[in-house]
Formats: sequence, C-alpha cells, structure tokens
Amino acid sequence: MPVLCPSSSSSSIFTCLLIIFFLTINSSNCLAITINATRRPRQLSVNYYIKSCPQVEQLIGSITSQQFKEAPVSAPSTIRLFFHDCFVEGCDASILRATKPGSKILAEKDAEDNKDLRTEGFDTIMRAKTLVESKCPGVVSCADILAIAARDFVHLAGGPYYQVKKGRWDGKISMATRVPYNLPHANSTVDQMIKLFSSKGLTVQDLVVLSGAHSIGFAHCKHFVGRLYDYKGTKQPDPSIDPRLLKALKMSCPHVGGNADIVAPFDVTTPVLI
Repeated sequence: MPVLCPSSSSSSIFTCLLIIFFLTINSSNCLAITINATRRPRQLSVNYYIKSCPQVEQLIGSITSQQFKEAPVSAPSTIRLFFHDCFVEGCDASILRATKPGSKILAEKDAEDNKDLRTEGFDTIMRAKTLVESKCPGVVSCADILAIAARDFVHLAGGPYYQVKKGRWDGKISMATRVPYNLPHANSTVDQMIKLFSSKGLTVQDLVVLSGAHSIGFAHCKHFVGRLYDYKGTKQPDPSIDPRLLKALKMSCPHVGGNADIVAPFDVTTPVLI
C-alpha cells in the first residue's frame, strides 16, 4: 500500500519519515504474542492504550529524553533500529529477539547486516519496556514501544512531534536469512533501491524522504572506504567527493589496517540533530 506524504514543508517531510512505517504488516524482556492463522489483525489507534495503559507515552518519553541527554547517539541508533525492524518482517519488534541458545537458526538481530546496530538503540527499548511493564504488566507490545521511541527521538533531534498509532503485535518469527534481501545496502544502485522500496509498497518519494534520516547518525568506514581509495577499480578516489572532505575521511579511515569500529558522521556539524 503506497503512502502519500505531504510535500509542502520540511516539517511534513520529517513527519513522514517514520509514519510510513506504521503500516503493520522477543527478546526475553518483551511481550511476545504468538502469530497464528486465526488471529485477526488489530486496528491501530492513537488511543489504543487509553484504558489499559494511558500513561504509556509519558513513561517511554521519560526514558527517551534521559537517553538523549546521556547518550545522544541513542537517537539515530533507535531510528535505524526501527527501520531495520520494519523492512524485514514489518514493524513487529522481531529484531529484538535474540537467537535461542543452541539453535542453528540465527535471529534477525544476529544477521550480518544488523551487527553494526549500536547497543544504545536496544538499551533504550529494553529500559522503556522495563518501566512500562512495572506500571502496565503484559499490556504494551515492544513493537509499539519501538515505534513511540523512534518518534520521540525524531522530535528530540529537531524534527516534529506527531501522533503514533498503536496496537501492533509482537512477532515471534525472526530469521537472519530474511534480512539481506530486505534491507538496502551502502552499494545499492538507485534502481535496486527503487525496486526494494517498491516491494514494500513505497514510492520514489518515500525513498527520498526516508533517505533524509541520514541527516543524523554515523557510517562505518568499511561501507565507503572504497570510494576514498579505489573508486570502481580506478585506484583513485571518487571524483565527486569534495577534496577537503576526502582528506578528513582518509585521516579517519585508512586504506588498510584501520579499526573496523571507526565511524564517520553523516553531518559533521550536527551529527545527532535533524
């Protein structure tokens, strides 16, 4: 189902950044509700928890605001976590489930494409879940907590505050093998990106809007080091990179022997602000 995002203002653009994911398609600390063929889809609603847990957004907000003050990187980390969750099995928090001990089937969280997800995103959701459970045990899904937390961080990082519809189920299907072909990659072409987003019911406009999330956060050197030293096999840097930026990136990301954990900000001036 395509999502129509207003294009009249930057505020509307950023509002669409995460709202389009609210089309719903365990870890040990998360409420897990078994998926079965007879379960009827829930009708998402802003007031879904109005009677069962009316303070849910305030509870989550107390955690996200504290996390943003103590570890600002929690903002891009949680937004990226939400994206990686939604694009694989829908927005069902299946990315929070860890591989069962002794299992040969890896969970999404342990997929190669998710190994770089920062712990701050996971920590935020676990802390929020623990607080919510203490006040409303067995009521609020991790999927909704992740969606609300991502919205909070968009707002804390300088974007708008918008209403989040709630009532998502937590998924119990979490398989690493489903991750690679469902996520975009650093070397994906425009055509590949358009095809992938189209498979999710998203338009080219949605693709451009979501790419705007890279206004905040960081990238690991390994994802772009080829452009610094050997662009398309030329043994030369990508000519489209500004020489000053190229020099700075080379200082952080050596051609060989660099630390695999080194990252570079997408926006040097405001790395955690939209």
